[in-house]
Amino acid sequence: MKRLFFLPVTGPAIATIVVALLVMSTTDRFLTPGNLNNLALQVSIVALVAIGSTAVIIVGGIDLSPGSMIALLTMLLAMMLKFWGFGFWPAVVLALATGAAIGALNGAITAYLRIPAFITTLAGLSAYRGLAFMFNNGSPVFEASDRLEPLFYGRLAGIPLPLIYIVLFFAVAHWLMRRTRLGRSIYAVGGNAEAARLSGIKVRRIQLCAFTLAGLMAAIGAILMAARLNSGSPNYGAGLELQAIAAAVIGGASLAGGRGDMVATLFGALTVTIVQNGLNLNAVATSTQNVVIGAIIVLAVAIDMWRGELSRGFVWALGLLHSARGARQERRKAQ
Repeated sequence: MKRLFFLPVTGPAIATIVVALLVMSTTDRFLTPGNLNNLALQVSIVALVAIGSTAVIIVGGIDLSPGSMIALLTMLLAMMLKFWGFGFWPAVVLALATGAAIGALNGAITAYLRIPAFITTLAGLSAYRGLAFMFNNGSPVFEASDRLEPLFYGRLAGIPLPLIYIVLFFAVAHWLMRRTRLGRSIYAVGGNAEAARLSGIKVRRIQLCAFTLAGLMAAIGAILMAARLNSGSPNYGAGLELQAIAAAVIGGASLAGGRGDMVATLFGALTVTIVQNGLNLNAVATSTQNVVIGAIIVLAVAIDMWRGELSRGFVWALGLLHSARGARQERRKAQ
């Protein structure tokens, strides 16, 4: 029981189950096939962007720019496909490369200019959305390409493609963070940057890599967003950075750095998406939904801050139960 409690995915998985049960108790539409399919589509973008946010948080940073990056990249992709004469796959590859480059820019400013990640990405949150409004006179680009929608709504062996993307990218991310030198270095830098530097790790380079990964995952999210709506808009992605951060923190990533798990982040993304889905099914106003998401973020950070106390309390409770069980067994033997 103790080992099970301390697994990185246990808490987030329990949170997901509890939230799902609460939503089920408020509406009988939650478990309908149509809603479950919609839920799977909804979680895909948040979950994939959260991979990058988790890596940045583990390395000891924060990224507030993915939502604005998605706005910029959907506009760039739509403009390339509809107005600039790019082929489909060259446009997709260029969008991915641009996302990685923007992430590298965030990382370079943070790592090499020593500007805090919060300030760097807060500036990016404003600047990248401003750049998005410079395309097409700030108007959305609709019906970008007939080849976009199948990327999101297509199926492989009856399985929605977004679910396949989630499994594929989270498997790669888990392997990267747990089985490679880069992943172990990200944990080391986030845990103690100075100790990592003294052990020979190129701290700035590792920070740059984490932000580049975040930019790449934001680009993947942007392509799926454009494919979902077959359009680009400077208004897309608003608030998505907070959902991604909430998913990472609910999944156990520490804002102090050095701790986090990709599989647990997936459960965090599921929790956030189920909450939003439940609020939509119950016709809760968007403004109230924003308040609820904010409260979830505060609660998740509070749990992160109190994790040690909660763990000690749980271990104490287990010990008390074990002692009580031992006492009952002794009484039975005595009788």
